[in-house]
Amino acid sequence: MAIPSLSVLVAATPSLQRHGLLATLHEAWPGLTTDTTADASQLTYLVRQHNYALAIIDGLLPGLRLPEHLLPLWPRLPVLLLTGSRLPAAVRQQLLQAGTVALLPYHTTPAHIIEAVERLLRDPRSALLTTPLAARRAAAPATAFSRRELEVLRLVVADCCNQEIADRLYLSVRTVESHRRALLQKAGAKTLVGLVVQAVREGWVAVA
Repeated sequence: MAIPSLSVLVAATPSLQRHGLLATLHEAWPGLTTDTTADASQLTYLVRQHNYALAIIDGLLPGLRLPEHLLPLWPRLPVLLLTGSRLPAAVRQQLLQAGTVALLPYHTTPAHIIEAVERLLRDPRSALLTTPLAARRAAAPATAFSRRELEVLRLVVADCCNQEIADRLYLSVRTVESHRRALLQKAGAKTLVGLVVQAVREGWVAVA
C-alpha cells in the first residue's frame, strides 16, 4: 500500500525497541514521515498541532494513563496501541468500545504491525477491531541461537545493560559480553542496534 506524504506519531521511550519499530515503518514505506515523543502528557497537544494519519503508542510509556490519554485522540486519528497481557480487561474493553484504538501485542512481529497500519490508514473505523493477544511462535534464525543466547537477546531488546542482564540471568558480566559477541556473529550484525532491528524484524523475540 503506497502512503506518500503521510506522517505518523510514535510515542515510545528512546529504546532499541523503538529503533526497530521505526526501521520497520521506514522499510515498508520509505516516504513516510515519523515524529517521536516519550512524553505521554504531550500526546493531545501534538495531535492538535500536526496532521498525523496515525499514532502508534507504546502501552508501557512512562506516565501514560489509560484510557485518559487516548480517548481525546479519537476520532481525530486512529491509534495503534502496543500493549501486553497485563492491560486490565476493563480498560481494554473501554478503549475498544469507544472506538479509540486497535490493540497489538507489545512484542508483535513487524508483519503484523505493517498489516495493522495498512488497515488503519485504509479504514480508521477498523480500530474497532482488535488483534488477539495470542502468543505467536517466533521464527528460528538462520543460524540457531542457544537457549541462553536467546535469553540474553530478549533482554538486549528490552534495553537492559550488561550488568542488568548478568543480574537477571545470574551470570558474570564477562559471560554476558561473550554471549552478545556470539549473537552479533551468528546474526551477521555489525552493531547492537542492527542486531535488535534484525531480531524484531525476524520475530526472534518471543511475544510478551
